[in-house]
Amino acid sequence: MTDENLTVRLKIELPDGVRLGYGKVDLLRAVDAHHSISAAARSMGMSYRRAWLLIDELNRSFADPVIETSIGGRGHGGARLTATGMRVIELYEAACTKARAALDDELCELAGLLGSDMPNN
Repeated sequence: MTDENLTVRLKIELPDGVRLGYGKVDLLRAVDAHHSISAAARSMGMSYRRAWLLIDELNRSFADPVIETSIGGRGHGGARLTATGMRVIELYEAACTKARAALDDELCELAGLLGSDMPNN
C-alpha cells in the first residue's frame, strides 16, 4: 500500500464552533453544480433541511454569504454560489493540498505500517 491510498481530511474550526470540512465544501460544490439546495441535497443523500441548515451556518459565519437563494417556485427559484463561496472552496482546497504535502513523510511511514491485506480506498 502506498501513501496515495491514505486520505487527509481537513476540518477547520471557525468562530463559534462552526467547522468547515470536506462535507460542507462538497455541499457548496453540489449547489454550484445543481443551482439548487434541494437538488444538491438529493445528490448527496441528505435532506433539504440538513443542507439548508449547513448552508445557513456557513452564511452566518462569513462576512458575506457563500450561497444566495432566489424564491420563485419550481423552475424559477434557485441557489447560486457567491464569490465568497467560490473563494472558500479555493482556500479549503489549497489548505488540503498544503496539509497533504506537509504530512507526506508521516503518511508514507503510516502506509508502510499497514497490513498488506488492508482494502484500498
